[in-house]
Amino acid sequence: MSESFPRLHARTRRFTLGVPRAFTIAPDGARIVFLRTKGGCDPVTCLWEFDVANGTERLIADPRVIAADEENLPPEERARRERSREQAGGIVGYSTDAAVTTAAFALSGGLYVVDLKTRSVRHLKTPGPVIDPRVSPSGVHVGYVTGGAFHIQDLEDEVDHALAHPESPEVTYGLAEFIAAEELSRMRGYWWSPSGDALLVARVDESPVDRWHIADPANPARPVTEQRYPAAGTANAQVELFVLTLDGARVPVPFDDEYLVTASWDAHGLSIVTLSRDQKNMRLFEVDPATGGSALVREETDPAWIDVVTGVPGHLSDGTLVWAANIDGGHRLVIGDRPVTPSSLQVREILDVDGDAVLFRASGEPTEVALWAYKDGRITLVSPSESGVYNGHTAGGTLVVTGQTLDGEGTTVRVSHHGRPVGNIASHAERPGLDLRVSLIRAGERDLATAVLLPSGHVPGSARLPVLMDPYGGPHAQRVLASSGAYLTSQWFADQGFAVVITDGRGTPGRGPEFERAVLHDLATPVLEDQVNALHGAAERFPDDLDLSRVGIRGWSFGGYLAALAVLRRPDVFHAAVAGAPVTDWRLYDTCYTERYLGHPDEGHYDSSSLFADAEKLDRPLLLIHGLADDNVVAAHTLRLSSALLAAGRPHNVLPLSGVTHMTPQEVVAENLLLLQVDFLRKSLA
Repeated sequence: MSESFPRLHARTRRFTLGVPRAFTIAPDGARIVFLRTKGGCDPVTCLWEFDVANGTERLIADPRVIAADEENLPPEERARRERSREQAGGIVGYSTDAAVTTAAFALSGGLYVVDLKTRSVRHLKTPGPVIDPRVSPSGVHVGYVTGGAFHIQDLEDEVDHALAHPESPEVTYGLAEFIAAEELSRMRGYWWSPSGDALLVARVDESPVDRWHIADPANPARPVTEQRYPAAGTANAQVELFVLTLDGARVPVPFDDEYLVTASWDAHGLSIVTLSRDQKNMRLFEVDPATGGSALVREETDPAWIDVVTGVPGHLSDGTLVWAANIDGGHRLVIGDRPVTPSSLQVREILDVDGDAVLFRASGEPTEVALWAYKDGRITLVSPSESGVYNGHTAGGTLVVTGQTLDGEGTTVRVSHHGRPVGNIASHAERPGLDLRVSLIRAGERDLATAVLLPSGHVPGSARLPVLMDPYGGPHAQRVLASSGAYLTSQWFADQGFAVVITDGRGTPGRGPEFERAVLHDLATPVLEDQVNALHGAAERFPDDLDLSRVGIRGWSFGGYLAALAVLRRPDVFHAAVAGAPVTDWRLYDTCYTERYLGHPDEGHYDSSSLFADAEKLDRPLLLIHGLADDNVVAAHTLRLSSALLAAGRPHNVLPLSGVTHMTPQEVVAENLLLLQVDFLRKSLA
C-alpha cells in the first residue's frame, strides 16, 4: 500500500467513495439509475444508468463537465448534507419522474434537469440557490425550495413561479426541520400527488425554537452562526401541512401531534404519520386532499416509546396497508391488520412495494441484516444465504442487492431480473489493504454480540495485549455486524498493538424491543454494565491475549459519551479514554432523541445519565475531542465537562477542532485524529 491507512481512510471518506448508491429502478425493470464517484479517491459524485438487458452502464451526468462550482453551496444544503451524513460532493441526490425518463438535481445551488434517454442536461434559471429539487411523477414540472419559498417550474417552457412565500425569516416551505432530518429520518418537506397537479407541502416556523450561536474562536473576525436548536424540554419548530395546487389554491391539513413523521401520496391516496411529543403514541391518517380532512387509519401505543420504521406506510396493488409495528415482542411487518413475520425476525426497514410484493430488511441473528420479500402470504429470503449485511431495491421484476460480508472486501452490487442474475454494478472503492482478524462471539451473561480483533501478525497466546474498547453503544446504531467494512478502523487500531473489543449492549437494535427498551430513563447504567460484562466475557475466551490491567476505550458521539462515562464511573476497569464529540449533559441535546429515552427534563431522569456530577471522580487519562462547528452535539458539551473537571482539580486533555463539524470530513483532520488517538492511548496504557 503506497500510503498509510489513516491517510487513505480519510481520503476515501472511510472507503465510501466509488461505491454505487441511491438506486432508482424504472417501472419496467429495464434500467437502473444510480450515483457513484469515478474512483475510490474521487469525491465528485456522478449520475449513472445501468442497462439490465445487456448488463452495461453509461455515464449520464458528470459535474466536472457541467462545470459547476461545487464549493458554492447554500447554507440550507450544507445543513441538509450534515443531517444526512453526506461525505461526498457533486450530484449527491436526485429525483426522477414516475417513468424514470427525466431526472433533476441541484449542483452548487443551480437547478439541473437531464433527459435520461439522450443524456442532455439543462441548467434552469431560478431566482436563488436551489434546495431539494423533485420532478413531478408526470415529468411536467419540477418543485424546489429557494430562500424558504416553494417554487415549481414547467419543464417545457421553463416558466417558474412560487406557490408559497415565507411570511418571516423564520419560516420555510418545503423543507424538513432539524428534528425531522436528524432524528426521524425524514429528509424532505414536500410530496407530489401521483398526477402531478398538487403537492403536500410542510410549512416550518422556527420562531419558537431557542437561538444558539456557534462561533469559530480560531477566526474571531468571522461572524457567529445563529442556529435554532430545540434542546430537551424546550420548544420545537411548529410544523403545518398544506395541499397546494398548481393554480395557487391552498388547503390546510391540520394535525394535533408534535411531530410529523412522514407522508405518502400514492395511487391509493394521501397519508400522514404523526407522533406525540412523548413518542408513546403514533397515528396514521388518511387525508382528503380536497378538504384537508383526515380519518384515523391506525394507532400505535407503547408505554416506553414507538419506533419509527422507514418505508411505511405503503400499499399493495389492491390498496391493502403495508405497515410495521411492535407486536408480541418483535418488530414485525404488518399487511392489512395481520403481522406476517415472526416475532423472532426483527424488521428494520421497508424498502419497496412492487405490486403485491414487499421488500424489507430484517435480522434473525442481530449481527446479520438480510433482505426478505413478502408475497401472497409468504416471506422469502432474497439476499444471499451467506452471513452479511444487505440492502436493496426492486421494481418491474428487477432486484438490486448490495451487500458486505466478513469474508469479502468491500461492497458488491448484484442485479437480477425475475430471479435470473444479469450482472453486477461495479464498485470503484479503494481496498483498505488490511488483514482482518475478527472473531464474532457472544460474551457475558446476556450473550452480547461482541467482536474481538487481534493484530494481523499476532500469534494467539503469545502475549497479553493492552485492550481497546471501541463501542458506539447507544440506540439506533450497531457496531458488531457480519460486515468487513464495520471493522476497518478497529483493525488498524489492533495492528498498532491492541486487542480491540467491540460490544453492542442493551439499547442497540437487532435483538428486539425489550432489549432496546432496557435504557428507558437511564442511558448510563445498563450501557456501561454491558461493556464491562462483555469485556470480562471476551477475556475468558481469550485469556492469554487480553491484558485487563491495561484497558482503554474510545468512541464518538454516543460512543464518546460512553468512553468518558467509563473512566469516570469504572476506573477500576478502564484506565484511559478518548471521548470524541461526547454528549456530556443530556439537557443540551435535542428534544426528540433525548425525550424518547429520558422523558421531559422535569421528570427527573437526566442527572443520573449526565457526566458533570462525576467530574471529581476522574483519576484516569481522558482526552476530549470536539469540533467547534458541530451543530449536532455542540462544543458546549465538552467545554462544560472540561470546566467541571477543572473546578474539581482533575487533569485532562482537550483537543478543539476549529471549523470541524460532527462528521470531521476534512482529510488532514481525519487522518491525524487517528494518529493522535493511538499516541495518547499508547502513552496512557504504557
